[in-house]
Amino acid sequence: MKRILILVLIGISMLACSKENPRRFSVEALKDTFISLEGKKIPFKEILEKHKGKKILIDIWASWCPDCLKSIPEIQKIQEEHVGVTYVFLSLDKNKTDWKNGIERLNIKGNHYFIESGWDGEFGKFLDLNWIPRFLVIDENGKILVFDATKATDNLIRQSLEIM
Repeated sequence: MKRILILVLIGISMLACSKENPRRFSVEALKDTFISLEGKKIPFKEILEKHKGKKILIDIWASWCPDCLKSIPEIQKIQEEHVGVTYVFLSLDKNKTDWKNGIERLNIKGNHYFIESGWDGEFGKFLDLNWIPRFLVIDENGKILVFDATKATDNLIRQSLEIM
């Protein structure tokens, strides 16, 4: 009986550990279309290509989200500490007016896009997006270093930004 229990526990732990975070975006997520501040539709792939060769910190947020608002001062500290990093803010606001007003009101510096497809688009599905804020770090070659951080204070964010 003990052997069976041990084997079951080993099997469960192996299954729990076997799910790795993806290192590359899916083709579908890369095709998902976002809106720039200027109103231009842009596939996510082009956003990444625009910043290739630099590390990218992606912050998925909304101006109505209390946890997102709490994280902004921490993101601003990270921006001061890591000036060579590109900062991309992807908004899940309910509309573009609230999104733009939030950027201005909160003085958020970086590259801003509105997630046109919302939570349920291909980008959201790829991330299994169910909570914001959500932070990702992408390396200079487009590899995902941090996939599922939900707090700006997550040590993995700073660690991955320091790796060169």
